[in-house]
Amino acid sequence: MAKKTAISPTRSENYPDWYQEVIKAADLAENSPVRGCMIIKPWGYAIWERIQTLLDGMLKATGHVNAYFPVLIPLSFMEKEAEHVEGFAKECAVVTHHRLKVGEDGKLTPDGQLEEPYIIRPTSETVIGDAFSRWVQSYRDLPILLNQWANVMRWELRPRLFLRTSEFLWQEGHTAHATPEEGLAETLKVLDLYGDLAEKHLAMPVIKGTKTPGERFPGAVETYSIEAMMQDGRALQAGTSHFLGQNFAKAMGINFQNQEGQQELVWTTSWGVSTRLIGGLIMTHSDDDGLVLPPKIAPTQVMLLPISHDPEKKSEVMAYADRLLQELRELGHDGEPLRVELDDSDRRGGEKVWHQIKRGVPVRVEIGPKEVAADSVFVGRRDKAPRDRVTLPRAEFVQNTSKMLSEIQAALLKKAKRLREEGTVTLDSLDDFQEFFTQTHDDARVSGGGFGWAHWNDDAEGHEVLARLKVTPRCVSLSGDQEPGECIFTGKPSKQRVVFAKAY
Repeated sequence: MAKKTAISPTRSENYPDWYQEVIKAADLAENSPVRGCMIIKPWGYAIWERIQTLLDGMLKATGHVNAYFPVLIPLSFMEKEAEHVEGFAKECAVVTHHRLKVGEDGKLTPDGQLEEPYIIRPTSETVIGDAFSRWVQSYRDLPILLNQWANVMRWELRPRLFLRTSEFLWQEGHTAHATPEEGLAETLKVLDLYGDLAEKHLAMPVIKGTKTPGERFPGAVETYSIEAMMQDGRALQAGTSHFLGQNFAKAMGINFQNQEGQQELVWTTSWGVSTRLIGGLIMTHSDDDGLVLPPKIAPTQVMLLPISHDPEKKSEVMAYADRLLQELRELGHDGEPLRVELDDSDRRGGEKVWHQIKRGVPVRVEIGPKEVAADSVFVGRRDKAPRDRVTLPRAEFVQNTSKMLSEIQAALLKKAKRLREEGTVTLDSLDDFQEFFTQTHDDARVSGGGFGWAHWNDDAEGHEVLARLKVTPRCVSLSGDQEPGECIFTGKPSKQRVVFAKAY
């Protein structure tokens, strides 16, 4: 008899539908009346706020400051950087009128056509570059290290909550430097910050690498990314950092006088992560009972669940739970106050427990008359099976709460790394490549799911094979095998191996 789970279908039965059901069960988000857009619900937004808080602190600690730029970008700005425009043209939403009028039939129609259309921000290189052209006059004005937390619009034909939506939330950093060395160092510094955010906080192991020419950000000299493997074996590009060289500086006229009194163009970078990280978080850790959250990213790390079937003892249970709540709130974890809450709803005991399981809360603490009498707690961890709970003396639990959360964080990262290792192979021939990316699996992995490391020289013949297999080059790892070899598609010399995968 199959094990009963909270989420149906399970990962192995239908991974895409499982993903949507986890979002629904955890009450993270829902589709909006505008096709392709989403409503992020309080629990989902609280996770995004945790990501914001952590990353914002990391950015400020490295000298970056926050600013904000308009959501509307003049069409003429976009036209100044041809490659950039071409890369985003099909995704742009355009504003052409500035008011509405009521017709005789009572319907509203656009009125007041704009002299120049505006593009709803798909990304802000051009509008920020225009500001930099006014702000930068001398080498003394450099570097500029800006970040903004904002929304963007990219018209999405095949939306999926958190992974691909027409409007999404993100941060986008934009910097200007006097030398290419400073610009490249900034690009790699932020890539490292993204890697730390993913691995140390989201418990999501990533490969940091350089994008191949065909995968670069439009207008960039180099694009770097962090690539994560989801439980189905697909890759997720979880963040990007771009060295833009002087391309945008030339297009937007960002010049400065150097120390020798000569005019030069600045060197710029841009970089960003988005609410897509929540999709990655879901697909890295969650199981067939719902969402699983690493403690460092969980809005609530410990949830107290007072449960009493006897109305006469309910007040005792609540008083005990309240005392424990206050005691735990005096504690810290990982340099922050412990995030602990109490569920005092009228839900039945089992409903309370499963509600928190499906929301991914790392530690559940059940308290009933028996626990009150024994001065104990009944503890469940989200990294273990729902029925795998233990009774602990209250004082012992309080003393070891932070240690328990650290154990859960480490266990989730270890499990994700093991899954990636099991799904990663080295491929030395075209036959091996095609076999790996078409093989079937007994678990949740898609057909051909996994990471394949193979030599490639970006030849057209290889592109044809990749298109047929629906596989893309993810990156050239900065820490992987840099030894030269032979391209598996052509036999021609190859400088290094490339990470290939099917991707979101």
